Amino acid sequence: MDEEQVSAVNRVNEKESRTWAMLLHFSLLAGFLVPFAGLIAPIVIWQIKKDELPAIDAHGKVVVNWMISAFIYAIACSILAIVIIGFPLAIILGLLSIVFPIIGGIKANEGKLWRYPLSIRVLK
Repeated sequence: MDEEQVSAVNRVNEKESRTWAMLLHFSLLAGFLVPFAGLIAPIVIWQIKKDELPAIDAHGKVVVNWMISAFIYAIACSILAIVIIGFPLAIILGLLSIVFPIIGGIKANEGKLWRYPLSIRVLK
């Protein structure tokens, strides 16, 4: 292949990586429509596409780190519900679980990796 063909293939791969990375972030929102889909879909997309499109691996780790973090925060909110403060924190956590994947998906479509704030880095 000549240089022009290689360049065209790289552009297609980059566009495909951006699209799949965006879908990976947005798939977290599927849990609001179908129970457990927001847990299963991102992991399935990440595992299927990470070898084919290496850029997806970093996005998958960011998303899974947020899933783990949100679970830990939800447990803390449940415990803190005893002293009432857990209820507003749970509402804030719910809002962040909507906003963060949207921002992450938009950034992924721009070709950027956005690490969710407040996310515990379990996978590096």
